[in-house]
Amino acid sequence: MDKLIRGNSTDGSIRVFTAITTDTVNEAHRIHRTSATVSAALGRLLTAGAILGAQLKSEKDSLTLQINGDGPLGMMTVVANSLSEVRGYVQNPIADLPTNSRGKLDVSGIIGKGFLSVIRDLDLKEPYVGRTPLISGEIAEDLTYYYAKSEQIPTAIALGVLVDTDLTIKAAGGYMIQLMPEATEETADKLTNIIETLPPVTDMIVNGMSAEDIAFAVTEGFDMLLELNAPSPAYKCNCSRERMERALISLGKKEISDIIEEQGEAEMTCRFCDNVYNFSKDELTELMNTAKGEIK
Repeated sequence: MDKLIRGNSTDGSIRVFTAITTDTVNEAHRIHRTSATVSAALGRLLTAGAILGAQLKSEKDSLTLQINGDGPLGMMTVVANSLSEVRGYVQNPIADLPTNSRGKLDVSGIIGKGFLSVIRDLDLKEPYVGRTPLISGEIAEDLTYYYAKSEQIPTAIALGVLVDTDLTIKAAGGYMIQLMPEATEETADKLTNIIETLPPVTDMIVNGMSAEDIAFAVTEGFDMLLELNAPSPAYKCNCSRERMERALISLGKKEISDIIEEQGEAEMTCRFCDNVYNFSKDELTELMNTAKGEIK
């Protein structure tokens, strides 16, 4: 089972989140049948969603991470809740590229240039929307830049996905460290030195390190208090037939009438989990009678 750990230093100067998300990313690969490079990209964003979701306060709150680049992958979206339950989709799940000059999956190339959007829906009148340009397409660096520019919080983020030869996910996870207002320049320098010497996240996971082990590794030398009862990341879609019915009703009477006339029935597929919902002519007629608008 995947695991997420969050904690704070006893002096209140740093906050840390670590996550192992191998099962979560494997489920996304199973659902969307992603290529190796898309699995790496989507897996990184799902891991980030699980970590950032753990910052939400209420069960009604949600977080959406969206990357809109000009690369072959197209648009990529991840939605997370306060329980670190995530779901996501990509525009072109089978897009792929040769490995880059370092022999690694070319996540940056498949994403291309574009923008990162962070949308927090905190059950208020309007959601909070932050948007920054992609500086590398590597996702972790782009989120680090977002925090520096949009929220003015010094942040270090690492995300990793190791894809096996059979395209399943061998390891996935990440961490995020943030400096709080109490942090000194000495604290920042110490953390920088630690991070620069750490191996990649996937290496730590493959070598048997737990989420707790990674949390202590990235904060070595600091007195830390970790919350061991943090939520466990999981891929979970909240789609249902009722939601699909509401989506159809929102189209209005005229649009539903056109579907009945042209197709006789409707088939709707959830883009997050690929579940298919079928609606007969009689069911569409009933929904049309509920919908607003007029048929001319």
